[in-house]
Amino acid sequence: MQDDNNNLSRDFHEIFEDIKNDVTKTQFEIMVNANVNLVKLYFRIGKTIFENSNWGDKFIDFLSIELKVTFPRQKGFSIRNLKYMKSFYTEYKDDDEFVQLVAQIPWKHNIILMQKIKDKNIRKWYIEKVIEEGWVESVLLYQLDTNLYMRQVESKKHNNFELTLKENSELASHIMKEPYVFDLIELTENYKEKELENKMLERLKNVLLELGNGFSFVGSQYKITVGNQDFYIDLLFYHIKLKCYVAVELKTCEFIPEFGSKLGFYLTALDEKIKDENDNPSIGILLCQSKNNEIVDYTLKYINKPLGVSEYKIFNELPDSLLKELPTAEDINLHLDIEEENE
Repeated sequence: MQDDNNNLSRDFHEIFEDIKNDVTKTQFEIMVNANVNLVKLYFRIGKTIFENSNWGDKFIDFLSIELKVTFPRQKGFSIRNLKYMKSFYTEYKDDDEFVQLVAQIPWKHNIILMQKIKDKNIRKWYIEKVIEEGWVESVLLYQLDTNLYMRQVESKKHNNFELTLKENSELASHIMKEPYVFDLIELTENYKEKELENKMLERLKNVLLELGNGFSFVGSQYKITVGNQDFYIDLLFYHIKLKCYVAVELKTCEFIPEFGSKLGFYLTALDEKIKDENDNPSIGILLCQSKNNEIVDYTLKYINKPLGVSEYKIFNELPDSLLKELPTAEDINLHLDIEEENE
């Protein structure tokens, strides 16, 4: 009888998991379809507003009132949001393919991208990233503020992935950024180097987990024993898409070739002692305060392990250039209004 119960328990668990996964998948599909329908609705309303522009602002004023009265439980019909709908239609009215693309991301994401990115090719790149990575609003804003497009697409990445990886070299290259940006405003005025390293490592871990789709954290100061000696990797991750371990080393100084050799040693140890036979070769990311690109390129040519080198930038106070970019009281009210409309 006990065996029957155990078998029933195992069978029930498998059946439940199948149903749970089906429900979760369906919920996601419903959410995506609802968002697509909402964005396309806003596009059509924007078209109507555009075609009646000769009435001036009073048309939007009256339309907002009537829609709120007719649909009291539905958010999104404020005067401000109706103006966004008109801008949205004006922006994409001659590009049906682009409309199909932007309909796949939330309405607030669309507003943010229209306001912050004027180049449509760059905007399209961010939209595709939102769809691929599932960025929430805060992540999108972070990537825009730190200019991910410039760091990841236009800047040259220094790695030897194409030479050392038989497959997934392009995907591996995508996990690199140039430079990495750390906001460490909480640092004390007379911080010590160790405090800087600890805070940067913690920040780096969070950045990779939150923004790097596929990263799974394994450990910090991860110990590997070779020849009866202990060695410690600053941060160790497992990348689900690449199916490999990713070792991250942080150096608060300029790059020297010895750093690459040491990280290559760590990667060999990971491949020999940690990785499973089904795992791909481990990858290394080395972050330095500064680097001479020619020295980096020479170093990577003689290292036979997949390794990338990037600089990092930090700030522990708000510079004047950033203070000028802080939102005004009107911008804050605008943001709050968007929040209310989408609750």
